[in-house]
Amino acid sequence: MEYVDGGFPEVSQKYLQKTKYFDFNNEGVREFATEAIKGVSTNKEKAIKLFYAVRDQIRYDPYSISLDPESYKASEVLIKGRAYCLPKANLLIACTRSIGIPTGIGLSDVYNHLCTPRLRHIMGGKELFLHHGYAVMFIDGQWVKAAPAFNIELCTKFNVLPTEFNGQNDALFQPYDAAGRQHMEYKCDHGIWSDFPMDRVTKDFTAYYPSSLYDDEARAIANKNLEAGQKEFEDEKTI
Repeated sequence: MEYVDGGFPEVSQKYLQKTKYFDFNNEGVREFATEAIKGVSTNKEKAIKLFYAVRDQIRYDPYSISLDPESYKASEVLIKGRAYCLPKANLLIACTRSIGIPTGIGLSDVYNHLCTPRLRHIMGGKELFLHHGYAVMFIDGQWVKAAPAFNIELCTKFNVLPTEFNGQNDALFQPYDAAGRQHMEYKCDHGIWSDFPMDRVTKDFTAYYPSSLYDDEARAIANKNLEAGQKEFEDEKTI
């Protein structure tokens, strides 16, 4: 696995290979990508189509966070139909690699100033979201970052601005919501990997968060008194 701590990597086969997590050899992933890019021909147009397919067809769900490596495979994300930012980025990466666009995964720490009380509760009161993930694609001679995390329905319900992608500018989280309230704040950039760094994510999550964030049983206990009337993340209210 190649890791670049600053700047962007050299374009190489490392960013086109299938891996355990970017498993575009899977029939479901190939079909998803093929369907998404129908009617367009350039890599830029294909990348845009794939971004929106992943953004809006896979529901964002922070209560699906797990440290089970299987949940981070692109093929598994498609089966479940919901995921948080890291698995969704992995699916986008698998799709873009499948059509010949070199792509790596970037990680950054972010503050979400519009977090919900329930999510903050299972995070143990932490305000920092470690390792927000996004795809880093090489399109028309330049590297471009794109975060397909928040589906359009979620953005509408939370009154936040959706992340839009034009294939040439970075598409990262918006600093303010539609009402002008502070939303996402990027704290630090951790670099770019040629494959998903599961060991790094596991190590940092277990050191920083309570198990209620990533373990189903612990999460159920932490949420015992907070479940009434809240079945889906997008049905909650922000802080």
